[in-house]
Amino acid sequence: MSEESPRAKPGISVFFPAYNDGGTIASMVLSAILVLEPLTSDYEVIVVNDGSTDYTREILDELERKYEQVRVIHHDGNKGYGGALRTGFASATKELIFYTDGDAQYDVRDFKSLWEAMGEGVDVVNGYKVSRSDPLYRTIIGRMYHWWAKLAFGLRLRDVDCDFRLIRSSVFDKLHLESDSGVICVEMMKKIQDAGFKIVEVPVRHYPRAYGGSQFFSPRRIFRALSDLFKLWWHLRWPQLIGRE
Repeated sequence: MSEESPRAKPGISVFFPAYNDGGTIASMVLSAILVLEPLTSDYEVIVVNDGSTDYTREILDELERKYEQVRVIHHDGNKGYGGALRTGFASATKELIFYTDGDAQYDVRDFKSLWEAMGEGVDVVNGYKVSRSDPLYRTIIGRMYHWWAKLAFGLRLRDVDCDFRLIRSSVFDKLHLESDSGVICVEMMKKIQDAGFKIVEVPVRHYPRAYGGSQFFSPRRIFRALSDLFKLWWHLRWPQLIGRE
């Protein structure tokens, strides 16, 4: 990369959707600040607290008081992962938008790889997990979800559900996201692919969950995810298949 001054580089909004991530969210926010400082002077760190019931709110309010770059948005109740992402995208004000989860299963320091890959003509840099650091049953369910979504929606991605993405804000001038649940990632990447945006993929590390538990891996939530995926497939993919015949 050229030796530009930090002020000449594009502005970036980093945001974290957080739900009961009191044990990890402070380290994520501080890591983001440390990573961004050498890269650009024009940045903001946003956390969307999606109705947490632990001490996430108190941690975030303290971070917002101490760091001028930090902005916190509290949802009155839990609006779902999709709802948290839509709030984050709508609240971002910079040229580039990066997001990852607040549970620290991804290392914010890997953002540098995405930053370097965001060259001219690139619209999205999508991470893909080098290996998944989850219990075996979660890995199996995750891989099944990944392959079903990839085949059903015709996605050409190495990792559909890797929530470690850098996106030009201009992409959202042409995208309207509607999902409230975790299927928003499939909806977003399907719409990005269909719109013809250029996607680059880079490897990122994945770590075991150190605090709290996943909100996805329960029978009720898995059933809802499958139901939402089918509805999304009917809305996005079925018209394409009919039109091809």
